[in-house]
Amino acid sequence: MEKSSWRKFLRGASLQKDIEDIKELAVRYIKEETVKPVKDLGRYMLFGAIGSLFVGVGTALLLFGLLRFLQNQFKVLNGTLSWIPYLIVAVVSGCVLALTAWRISNGVAKRRLEK
Repeated sequence: MEKSSWRKFLRGASLQKDIEDIKELAVRYIKEETVKPVKDLGRYMLFGAIGSLFVGVGTALLLFGLLRFLQNQFKVLNGTLSWIPYLIVAVVSGCVLALTAWRISNGVAKRRLEK
């Protein structure tokens, strides 16, 4: 009888260990399939947002530099045509926005949808 109770104990411990292993495996799988992709997506979005911020600030600085350059070039006209540099910069910024919108609409996302 002593032997049979010992076997029950071993079987119970084995069953308990198997249940814990299955639970650990399930938790690890869920973390791998849900938490890790969300973290990777968050990291991707963070770097994209930072990159967009840098590109936006850089573009704005370039446009301000162009405006300042054109104002110095049109300074000879003594204020009669001082609005021309603003018009030129507005047209250039409109072209930059149009180019950006065109690249966004015809970029990688559209090619993925066509497949």
